[in-house]
Amino acid sequence: MALAKTGYWIVLPTYNERENIAALLERLLGLGLAMNILVVDDDSPDGTGDIAAGISAQNDKVQLMRRTGKRGLGAAYLAGFEYALNAGAEVVISMDADFSHQPESLPSLIAALDGAGCVVGSRYVAGGRIENWPARRKILSAAANRFVRLLFRMPITDCTSGYRVYRRSVIEDVIRLSPRSQGYSFLVEILRIAANGPLPVVESPICFVERQFGTSKMALKEIIGGARSLISLRLKTIFLAPTKTNSQPLVAEVSDR
Repeated sequence: MALAKTGYWIVLPTYNERENIAALLERLLGLGLAMNILVVDDDSPDGTGDIAAGISAQNDKVQLMRRTGKRGLGAAYLAGFEYALNAGAEVVISMDADFSHQPESLPSLIAALDGAGCVVGSRYVAGGRIENWPARRKILSAAANRFVRLLFRMPITDCTSGYRVYRRSVIEDVIRLSPRSQGYSFLVEILRIAANGPLPVVESPICFVERQFGTSKMALKEIIGGARSLISLRLKTIFLAPTKTNSQPLVAEVSDR
């Protein structure tokens, strides 16, 4: 299924990313791709939104959505997704604003969407890797992904990666089903929605790089809260699990050739 070369939107949630946002937008725009970027800022006290506003005033490919208060990653994504759909997006891209997701990986992720409903930028397929993480972070990430795969029986190696490309139909399902999770459990919940759609989810390798500037939003409290949310979600859906609507494989891997 070929993709049109218009209607691409990046949804970029931000909170206290003033040290990264300008450089990230510059690198994204420098890719020369026909796309728009929506910065969804949760009232960052460090002025991230003001920096994005200044760039938006100079470049109409960058839009800014300001939200009052820190309302969470899930709510930021839902607001951004709805905005992108209303703007005519056919393809929606999610990524972090701290350079852990390298902009230069984006063309290969977009190319992998041909025939798929969602592409996950994966650290754990062949060709994927992590740079500058201590051993404990790698162990925690691997354990979290194993937990999710076992809990939801999803044969996806990187269930918690936020670097993804979605077809419009998947985002329409996400908006319709209105996930309630927050934080990184939201990423698992919408991946589950994508995996139960008529088109497969594919994984494409990325290099995940630990942030150089700013502070990580991943705290122990959020990890524990996310695990509780996922267990609750599984208990609610265990007897109501949706079925695949076609016979295509749930997940396919894209090589890094």
